[in-house]
Amino acid sequence: MSNVYEERATMIAAGELQWFVPFGREHCKSHPSAVNLQLRQLQPASELWSSDGAAGLVGSLQEVTLQERDKECWQLRKGVGPADNEVEFEEELYAAGNMVIWSRGSKNQASYVYKAFTVDSPVQQALWCNFTVPQNKKDEVVEQTVCIVQNTCVNVHSVSGKDFISPLPFQVSTLWPTKFGLLFERKNVASEDPVSPPREPLPTVFSMLHPLDEIAPVVCRSAGPFEASRVHYVSDSTLRIVFSSCQPSVIMTYDTVQCTHTVWALRKVTAEEQSMVLKYAHQVTTPQNLMVPGILSLHLRGISKMDSPASPFHGYSLQGQSRMTSSPGLHSRTHSPSISNMAVLSRAHSPGMATPYFSGSQRFNATCHSLLGRAQSLLASPNSSFSDSTAAPEAEPIVPELCIEQLWTEALPSYREKSCQASKVFITTDLCENKFLCFLVESHQQLRCVKFFESNDPSQLIFVAATTLPAKDAAPLENNDAMLVLEANGSLVLYTGVSRVSKVFVSGLLAPSLGLSSTTSQPCTPVETISTPAKAVGRHLSCLEEVVMPSPVSELKGSTKHHESSWSWPEDCTFQQGAPHVLALRDPVHNRVTLVSCLLLDLPTLPQANLSVKCLQAIKFILPKETAVKVLIKWYNIYNAPGGPSSHLEWNLFLTCFMTLMGYNTDRLSWTRNLDFEVPLSPVIAPKKARPSEMGSDDDWDYQLGSDYHNQVESRRLASSLHLEPLAATPCMDDLSAPPQLDPSAPLFPHLPAVFFVLHLVYEELKLDDLMRKGARSLVVMLQQLARDLQLKEYIDMYWRDYPSFIKAFKECCVIDAAHTEQMIRPSFFQTEPPCVFRWLSSCLRGNAVTPFPYLPGICERTKLLVLVRARKVSVPSVSFFLSLCSPGFVISVQSSIKPNVPCCSLAEKLVTWLTSSGFTLKDLESVPFGVALPIRDAIYQCREQPCSDWPEDVCLLIGRQDLTKQAHKATLLARNKSVRLTPEAPAASEADDEEDGMGDVDQEVTRLIWSRDLRVQEVRRLLQSSRPVRVNVVHLPEVSDHEYIEEKENKLLQLCQRTMALPVGRGLFTLFSYHPVPTEPLPVPKLNLTGRAPPRNTTVDLNSGNIDVPPNMTSWPSFHNGVAAGLKIAPASQIDSAWIAYNKPKSAELANEYAGFLMALGLNGHLTKLATLNIHDNLTKGHEMTSIGLLLGVSAAKLGTMDMSITRLLSIHIPALLPPTSTELDVPHNVQVAAVVGIGLVYQGTGHRHNAEVLLAEIGRPPGPEMEYCTDRESYSLAAGLALGMVCLGHGSNLIGMSDLNVPEQLYQYMVGGHRRSHAGVNREKHKSPSYQIKEGDTINVDVTCPGATLALAMIYLKTNNRSIADWLRAPDTMFLLDFIKPEFLLLRTLARCLIMWEEILPTEEWINSNVPQIIQVPASEDVNVETLAQAHDYIIAGACMAVGFRFAGSANSDAFECLYKFARNFMQCLTSSTPTVMGHYNLQTCLSMVLLSLSMVMAGSGNLRVLQLCRFLHKRTSGEMNYGFHMAHHMALGLLFLGGGRYTLSTSNSAIAALLCALYPHFPAHSTDNRYHLQALRHLCVLAAEPRLLVPVDVDTCKPCYALLEVTYKATQWYEETTVELMAPALLPELHLLEQVKVKGPRYWELAIDISRGTQHLQSILIRDGVLYVKLRAGQLPYKDDPRGWKSLLAPSVNNRNPEVRTFKPEAISTFTSDAALVSFAEYFCKPAENMKHKQDTLALFSAILYECVTQENPEMLPTYIAIDQAVQSLQRGEMCETFALWQIKLVLELCESRVLQERRRDPRGARGLLLSSEFLPVMKCSADHALDRWLYDNRQALRSYVSGQPFADEWDTSMLACFLVYHSIPSVTKMAATDLEENSSFPELLLRFTQLGVPVRALLRVAPLLLKNADPSMGNGVACAIPIF
Repeated sequence: MSNVYEERATMIAAGELQWFVPFGREHCKSHPSAVNLQLRQLQPASELWSSDGAAGLVGSLQEVTLQERDKECWQLRKGVGPADNEVEFEEELYAAGNMVIWSRGSKNQASYVYKAFTVDSPVQQALWCNFTVPQNKKDEVVEQTVCIVQNTCVNVHSVSGKDFISPLPFQVSTLWPTKFGLLFERKNVASEDPVSPPREPLPTVFSMLHPLDEIAPVVCRSAGPFEASRVHYVSDSTLRIVFSSCQPSVIMTYDTVQCTHTVWALRKVTAEEQSMVLKYAHQVTTPQNLMVPGILSLHLRGISKMDSPASPFHGYSLQGQSRMTSSPGLHSRTHSPSISNMAVLSRAHSPGMATPYFSGSQRFNATCHSLLGRAQSLLASPNSSFSDSTAAPEAEPIVPELCIEQLWTEALPSYREKSCQASKVFITTDLCENKFLCFLVESHQQLRCVKFFESNDPSQLIFVAATTLPAKDAAPLENNDAMLVLEANGSLVLYTGVSRVSKVFVSGLLAPSLGLSSTTSQPCTPVETISTPAKAVGRHLSCLEEVVMPSPVSELKGSTKHHESSWSWPEDCTFQQGAPHVLALRDPVHNRVTLVSCLLLDLPTLPQANLSVKCLQAIKFILPKETAVKVLIKWYNIYNAPGGPSSHLEWNLFLTCFMTLMGYNTDRLSWTRNLDFEVPLSPVIAPKKARPSEMGSDDDWDYQLGSDYHNQVESRRLASSLHLEPLAATPCMDDLSAPPQLDPSAPLFPHLPAVFFVLHLVYEELKLDDLMRKGARSLVVMLQQLARDLQLKEYIDMYWRDYPSFIKAFKECCVIDAAHTEQMIRPSFFQTEPPCVFRWLSSCLRGNAVTPFPYLPGICERTKLLVLVRARKVSVPSVSFFLSLCSPGFVISVQSSIKPNVPCCSLAEKLVTWLTSSGFTLKDLESVPFGVALPIRDAIYQCREQPCSDWPEDVCLLIGRQDLTKQAHKATLLARNKSVRLTPEAPAASEADDEEDGMGDVDQEVTRLIWSRDLRVQEVRRLLQSSRPVRVNVVHLPEVSDHEYIEEKENKLLQLCQRTMALPVGRGLFTLFSYHPVPTEPLPVPKLNLTGRAPPRNTTVDLNSGNIDVPPNMTSWPSFHNGVAAGLKIAPASQIDSAWIAYNKPKSAELANEYAGFLMALGLNGHLTKLATLNIHDNLTKGHEMTSIGLLLGVSAAKLGTMDMSITRLLSIHIPALLPPTSTELDVPHNVQVAAVVGIGLVYQGTGHRHNAEVLLAEIGRPPGPEMEYCTDRESYSLAAGLALGMVCLGHGSNLIGMSDLNVPEQLYQYMVGGHRRSHAGVNREKHKSPSYQIKEGDTINVDVTCPGATLALAMIYLKTNNRSIADWLRAPDTMFLLDFIKPEFLLLRTLARCLIMWEEILPTEEWINSNVPQIIQVPASEDVNVETLAQAHDYIIAGACMAVGFRFAGSANSDAFECLYKFARNFMQCLTSSTPTVMGHYNLQTCLSMVLLSLSMVMAGSGNLRVLQLCRFLHKRTSGEMNYGFHMAHHMALGLLFLGGGRYTLSTSNSAIAALLCALYPHFPAHSTDNRYHLQALRHLCVLAAEPRLLVPVDVDTCKPCYALLEVTYKATQWYEETTVELMAPALLPELHLLEQVKVKGPRYWELAIDISRGTQHLQSILIRDGVLYVKLRAGQLPYKDDPRGWKSLLAPSVNNRNPEVRTFKPEAISTFTSDAALVSFAEYFCKPAENMKHKQDTLALFSAILYECVTQENPEMLPTYIAIDQAVQSLQRGEMCETFALWQIKLVLELCESRVLQERRRDPRGARGLLLSSEFLPVMKCSADHALDRWLYDNRQALRSYVSGQPFADEWDTSMLACFLVYHSIPSVTKMAATDLEENSSFPELLLRFTQLGVPVRALLRVAPLLLKNADPSMGNGVACAIPIF
């Protein structure tokens, strides 16, 4: 049979041919600038209409089509899509004229246009290119682009939408895409500078790494054999690039002089090479030897300035260049160099370039940032020269970025021909992953293939000798690891690497003998140049168009740079009459290639069936590469023989092929002869078989009776039922002759042991996949044959144990001569003891020593994974496995591959996280056999019970926690900067009024859960709404005239409007961050309604009637606040942009104030940073005061603490003190200055910036200037400067670095108590020399102006520092004399400041608050005191101390602080409402009450406390008397803080938050709506900066609705209390996170979840930021707290003490209340309900019901298949019908796991840890049943076991299936092993025990086997043993 394996002229069948027309061509026909529209420009009108009518027009049309089509080109490639897109598709890039069409299409989807481009001038070239854009220091983003080359520039269009235009500085011949970017090959003109003096040639190859980068020359590193390496520019004009590749990064060049090809590695240039080139470049002395880099840089950078569209030196314009600066992509990469000035280099080749270069360059100097912008002369054009060498400027060369390094050069040809340049180059891979660089030399009709591989350094490639193949054309087939070669005779041949596979049979093509192998054999008409008139060509062309096939000329010229060759066509050949010929190959994609002319050929790939692919991979892995290629070629030919593989079963084909390759005669083996097909060994076109009869025959019956299934399963039943005689096997003629021999000349014969072993490992891999069980059964047939012939008895025994009845039927052996046996290569990793993965796992569980388990990397991955799960140890079989196997140290690397950010402590957690990192999923787990999978399921269940809250999404998915999975998924989306709204959308408002009040977006579902027992939220909405008219209720007394009555109503309305105008401040806090705007709609702003309705007729009352005096501009600031309130609704996570912000700008000037507030709100929620700088400038230049205030404060808040320089410049323009002394004085409104000063404090918060601190310190005491400068509202400016100074130095205390000379605390103290004014220092001292003509202050400090700012500045600088010396400065005076010098309001500020400094001493008690009042005030020393002074001082100090308590316990809902403050609020309330007059005065009492109320709201922020709400509502109703605008503002701010963000937000006590609250809650509120004298009203909104989300909202993961859940919150131990645990019913506001240790979702209603904050607060913070949504999952049988508050309705409640009665009473109908899983509900419906046909199976129904109840209530429904599989296996064992032992192996593994030491320790754990997943009652019952069945068989078939142990043959009547089950179940070793232990017949039981223990046999198995092995044993002993066994 030796001739069978010789290479023959084989042939494979290809797919059907399809006509191919470029999709872009069809699309271009419908383009507006299609070709036929330009006809009149191409031909004169006189020629269009010739004498023969339309004939002339048709001829012209054909000629035009030919001309235009000659310019078309296209390329195809494999689709490049996202990583998760597994669909294969093709991409086409088509270019014709000015158009480029990028289209996509696949087998399942028609082609469509992906992108289309139209440029200004004809397209020279279009190509795909990827640019790498660095993101961070390590990360890089690959930008996919299309590059369109025009004559003067390159258009680059990225997939992401960016567009770039890069001017070309020289004429370019070709562009090449590379790994790093683009390569430019400069066009080499023969007459290059003939007049210029000799010099170094210019570089010819340039690179561009990004469209915004400069074009840089490429350098070359070369080294001769005897010289050191040197680096120089690539400037050899004889080198032409013919190929570039991205992976590997190489280029190929052709030397036109030496006629050789060279391969170069392309890489980034090193710093050393850069310095070498630049050093070489600077060695320039005279113009004659002027080196390249200097000239080049001048040339590149200078020309661009002159070569503008308006340049007089060109007859053409630069299309597209004028648009370059407006390209949207220019601002997309700020880190790139300035826009390159290389417009169009080297027009030296054009005749109009005889003038000096820089003639028109001066006006472009302003835009040129290169170092050579001042250059005045350059490299000479052909008619110019350097006039003076000294005039040449110092030129800095452009730094090169890429370097090429030679890798391989073709040997010099012995004879040279001119046209031997490669016309096509590509890289291909063979079937064994060898890589070849192939280039086609058409002049020699040769394909030269150079093999290469990577060295130890992956960047270095090693090339070996080239191989030459005869070829006319070739194309690689990536999917096939092959290439298609067109031979000279026209036949198509498939190669893999350089190995010939076969010819390709293509139906529809002419046979090679009929082809045009010789152009001289027939007369032909050559197609000439483009200008040839349409003669015969027109006729041929019309024929082509009829079959939609383009001209071959256009194809070849359009394809990627074919050389010019004249293809000839037979004159009388028309394409309808005969099949087309193959002229060339092009556009290979996937496994398809285009045959020119334009037929699409689909070549078959290797089979994709899992079993044959796995076996092929294993065989390829183990064989030498040369042998492997031959084997794979053989298999490919047989599989793809003409006639197609569909006529044969693939596996049978595979068996026959490989058995033959191993030397077997498949005709003489009965099991291969019986396969239902005939496979020709040398495939040719098989004759068609006769169609079989559809009626059937006797042969069918005989086949059925002789089948394996009948012999194993049905023989007894069928024979007994039909009374059939046993079917005698008819002996074959072959059986009577000598056994067949193996052919030693077969290719695989020497490798038989290695092939057998790797196939056995594949078999073990298949056993671990339930879906591949059938494949294991198919493979074992071949394995058992090989094992018999190799005489491997252990392997035969193992296969028999796996398939006892199946293997029993195979008894044939083949003979291998002893001489030939020596030829076999037995590798070192071959094991005589068969590796069995089930036995290996069993030994691990029993604690026996195990050897490393072999595996094949990349093939047996599941084996590796599951072995590592159990033992974490993998072996190294041999170096013959090509060193890609893991070493013993691999275990460590696997364990260390767990992500470090995944915290895990227990073994189960480590296992689960490692499995996830290995890519293991639940879908994989479902296919793992249940016994092997049980430890994994057990670990998963342990992790599911007590998971870690911040595990990644894939870990949560594996452990089956949907709540954690969804949480992690949202976190992943957030990390990718995708906006996800997690809270349920608020329902649409039911009434129109709800939409108008601006509060309808507060989440109703959450608020109903938080405040479920009353309607407080609706009450708050009623109190804060300002969009409806107020009720003006005035009694019309009889003595009052109608006119007076109208005035009285309007006066009453004016009082009510004071309240209405103050409402927006509170409403903004209530609706904070509650709305996600729609980008296409403007923000709804509720109107500020200042009208009223008078009962009983509901008449309208208006303030515009003119009856009463209304203050001017009364609504300006209220409108501003209304805009802020509307803007604060927008959540920070909303997706808005600059266009939307500008879109909201109102058209009418009346709404400008609202828009100003809207801008400030956008800054407070962080969105104002998205507003374009142009829009900011536009808003500021309008000069609108409110807009400037809102914008400055907004951008400052958005850039809080960033020291952003652009914002600093913006603010400094509005602050005269920060401008240079010589600057022009700007007329900046006072309030804008105040806002800018506070903005400086915000931008520089906490930075301690020296200059700003110095300026602000001086500005606190800024004196009034002459001419009314700085004379009005000085208090607000001084306060703003103090607040800003405090923010800049926030919390620094005495650690003010570099400010010791400023004496900041001393200066502030002086501002606070007064004294002599110091001389003004700094740059503005000149401005303050002249005194004010209006205000006479003298040389003393005006304390009334400076004290508030200085006091709060001290408080903020020394915040929480507990600095007692500074605090003592702020103590209230203890003498009446000093008390008279201080305003009562300043006492409040001093007390507050002192307490903030002494932060730790603040206590929430009445005693502490009273302790702040000095003794002199509490107990007057004498009666001669001013009682009013003492009373006011007392109350203001109390108010200040209450505010300190409010700050200290802000957002904590501390009950002690609340009760204490509430008591003082009630006291002030009683004083205010008492009828007796008080010495305090109404205003002072109201001020103190407002401060205490605000303090209460700070403590209870976000909690919605009912008692505080009642206080606010009481004060809301008081509108008469001295209740002014400012008090209303304070009361409604308190109401807004109480319900901050609809209950989602509360206040923080961080330094930044306290600074914001001090600015917002300054205790001096405006007297009327336009009052900004003491405090700028806009600062009231800064309290938003102190808000933080701390509401935790449990959301049921199944319903996606908020729900109640019990939380267990653990506080860290502090100096005031020990570690404490409290229970909260969520939704609930959490305390500040730094105070917490742990937050835990507590059972039993929901799955437990602990968030450990001790390791960091980031995870909990990310949850709270995402609307506080914490997903929870309800346990089975439990009801939500809302439906069952006390837990009495739960289905599991009665079964707490005893579960067994519940099992009996469990009704399958109740399953839907436990689970919504459709599979479980269906299981209960069909398997647990009694039916008519199930009456005799009541026990089965009861068992299934109990199993279902167990699985559902214990939350492990995935165990249901395991329970049923165990029950089914035991039942089949009891019936004696187990023909495979897989299920028994699984039961054995489950039982051994239960008895393992780890599980026993877990059961003994006193903490009550669960045992195994399986029920404690179920397994013992199953074990007892299995033991009983096997013992009963042993009692009846003792002789069968004795025969097996003694090695005797089996009798035919024995049941070997049960014997195999017995051996497997009891771990009885094979006969060979037992024989090796020398078991003598007279051995005693102790000796047997010792020897069997050495073999790893359990004692219980020995007790069963011992009676058979002991010679003197009592025969009845076996029965006794059998009866006694179940106790073990």
